[in-house]
Amino acid sequence: MEKSKVYFTKTLTPEKLVDMFKVLNKELIGKVAVKLHSGEKGNQNFLKPEFMRPIIDFVKGTVVECNTAYAGERNTTAKHKKLIAEHGWTKYFSVDIMDAEGPDLEVKIPNGKVIKENFLGKNILNYDSMLVISHFKGHPMGGYGGVLKQLSIGCASTAGKCWIHSGGKTKDQNILWDNLAEQNKFLEAMSDASSSVVNLFKGNIAYINIMCNMSVDCDCCAKAEDPCLKDIGILSSLDPVAIDQACLDLVYSSDDKGKGHFIERVESRNGIHTIESASELGVGSRNYELIMLD
Repeated sequence: MEKSKVYFTKTLTPEKLVDMFKVLNKELIGKVAVKLHSGEKGNQNFLKPEFMRPIIDFVKGTVVECNTAYAGERNTTAKHKKLIAEHGWTKYFSVDIMDAEGPDLEVKIPNGKVIKENFLGKNILNYDSMLVISHFKGHPMGGYGGVLKQLSIGCASTAGKCWIHSGGKTKDQNILWDNLAEQNKFLEAMSDASSSVVNLFKGNIAYINIMCNMSVDCDCCAKAEDPCLKDIGILSSLDPVAIDQACLDLVYSSDDKGKGHFIERVESRNGIHTIESASELGVGSRNYELIMLD
């Protein structure tokens, strides 16, 4: 089987983001959604709109987000819009909170391991293609956050997030935290959900992971730990499984003294299982070729 191509550069600049997309030689057709993490209020590690501006302008994209399922400043459309403006996203881009209005888009996952349907912000249907730009970092629940988390939790509506976190037990955020799935079931539900978004775009999708500001905590944390790893670089690929696997491999092979703390976060949550499960579902391949660029 041919290895998936993952491109890698150590250069972390806004201009290099554009180069890392161009090397994929992938035309994103029609109206382009750019899925990224716009940052919880108080978080110091999320990637700022100025850094993203050249690549979003290049693909003529609309920044897309969905409301959260936890208490904070992003769990209602009104609060979320206010914070997105405060963080500077609307200064440069059109921003679409895809589940601002219901009903959610229900998509079937016939081969799902844990969930057989996913619930997305319905506005995702307004887009012909998607560029997923992930800030690669740790995560309190998933172990790590990369492309697969953006595709699953990131594109899910509030109800969809509850559905994934509970392993298909509830869509109600008021009872979610009493109905969380067993850890591996949660990770498998994430991989199920990621497959539904990949299938929805039928190949009109590309992925970039940015390995900087790497805390063990997610950009969804209002009080996140400071980064424990030095910046590593930017990766791009057309394979969501391969690019997440490559990022973890770069962490493990690093000589950074802070990697132990990061790896503990990943392993204590069995984060690799999301990648394992997504690979088994055919979302992508863990077998990749890392292509170094200047």
